[in-house]
Amino acid sequence: MPHHKTIVLADPVHGFTKIPSKIIQSLLESLEVQRLRRIKQLGMGYLVFPAAEHSRFSHAFGAMGLLSNALDSLESKGTEILPQERLAAMAAVLLHDIGHGPYSHTLERKLIRDTGHEEIGKALIERLIQQPERLKRSERQMVESLNLAIQMFEGHYERSFFHDLISGQLDVDRLDYLSRDSHFTGVAEGRIGVDRILQTLCVYKDQGEEILAIEPKGVYAVENMLIARRLMYRQVYLHKTVIAADHVLQGAIRRARDLILDGKDRAVPGTSSTLKWFLQENPGKDQLAEDQVLDHFLRLDDSDITYSVKNWCTSKDEILADLSNRFIQRDLFRCKFRRRNSIQSLFENRKGDVTDFLRGNGITAPNAHTYYLIKDKAGPGKFGKKEQDIRVLNGGSTLEKLELHTDGSAIQALTKFKKKQYVCYPKEIDRQA
Repeated sequence: MPHHKTIVLADPVHGFTKIPSKIIQSLLESLEVQRLRRIKQLGMGYLVFPAAEHSRFSHAFGAMGLLSNALDSLESKGTEILPQERLAAMAAVLLHDIGHGPYSHTLERKLIRDTGHEEIGKALIERLIQQPERLKRSERQMVESLNLAIQMFEGHYERSFFHDLISGQLDVDRLDYLSRDSHFTGVAEGRIGVDRILQTLCVYKDQGEEILAIEPKGVYAVENMLIARRLMYRQVYLHKTVIAADHVLQGAIRRARDLILDGKDRAVPGTSSTLKWFLQENPGKDQLAEDQVLDHFLRLDDSDITYSVKNWCTSKDEILADLSNRFIQRDLFRCKFRRRNSIQSLFENRKGDVTDFLRGNGITAPNAHTYYLIKDKAGPGKFGKKEQDIRVLNGGSTLEKLELHTDGSAIQALTKFKKKQYVCYPKEIDRQA
């Protein structure tokens, strides 16, 4: 077999990253991964942080590079990593985000009903296993690598530390997105000691189980990462303007779908053919394995949404035109966070104000206020008590909880980090008050 020439690509966040095999290169060049170049990592974040234009592709590529470094570190400490395990783990990380829709989390579960990006990604990988010719490489090694990648990602592989590296409390996904998002948003509080964490990772064997842990000298770097993650949620991921922008775009998409399903296609001009298919067909989770759903999904990215919304600005439907113009011109909603005992009263008080405002602007549809007044809550999905699962290898012989090696403040703060409730509505209402 001819020797594969190693390809090295530059990353402004982590430095140079090697592409170790033709299998990974083939995955990197696939439609499934290349599409991620056209999906913004932070969704609406670019409307708040001017330089946050980085893509899901750069994140997936960066996380894969970090995984390679982590495996190198573990090997240097005596943990055996088989070639097929390394290949499968890198494939899993590279493919972990291919199920993201346009603008990442903004339209999560909106285009394929009640279906998250993890489920879509798994369906895409399973199709690659069944149709390896899509990657122009039909040899058995590709199929074996992808099968093993799914096992690792779902935690079914016998060596559990691979799952922890791919989707755990110290996974390379988190290490990359915190570093990358901090870099491109300019939020210094998100900076973490990635190299320190990777170099202090270790694997502890206990009755046949291999557990990912951290050495004592890496404790402060991990504690800093936990604090940085909390601050990034406060300052970036749950920024009130990001949330407001999400709802403006979601409202425009929902209105366009409602009009199309009501037979009013002419009120939705210039829609991307791919987006229109999703709005018309309104596919659900039960159709996820169908080729037509996955094929259309792979053709859908941020550009379809932007192109369509720009055209909807001239819609004869007042709601669609208004929401579209708000998105294009960054004329976003007000987002107010409130405590649980006061959120409902704020919502009720704004109902009449929103209805009066819309009528004053010629928007009289019976359900118009549902596009302009939103009550919801926002918060991280996998945040909190699971951080207590991080283990420290003390003295090279026993595993201890991370909190025993810190003052406990970071862990306690994280476990108290609850979802925040908010109400969104047009800013003009407060200006008129």
